[in-house]
Amino acid sequence: MSSLSRPVAAIWIPSHVDPIEPHLMACLDHAKRCRYGLLGIITTAPWDEVRQLMIDGKVDVVVVAEREHLPPDRTPRIEVAARGAHPPAGSLPRGPVPPRRRRPRQG
Repeated sequence: MSSLSRPVAAIWIPSHVDPIEPHLMACLDHAKRCRYGLLGIITTAPWDEVRQLMIDGKVDVVVVAEREHLPPDRTPRIEVAARGAHPPAGSLPRGPVPPRRRRPRQG
């Protein structure tokens, strides 16, 4: 990934999850908040195939809807789209944070 391009994400929903719609919406919202480019939505491939996409450099991050969907042998850079898992982009500080100014002691 170049420093100028957006990270590429794939959304993975395990095949046993039904219905997928609420999980898919959570993942799509997460990917949008993080400003990821979306490679695709994977619902039928086993984890090994999704992991291979990461190894081959086709995706930078895999997004899952819930922590329970994570495979036990997962690799790094997998994000859970559950509420509160990622702060909104606008709330992150940009650059150094200036020191707090305090009032002099009254006394």
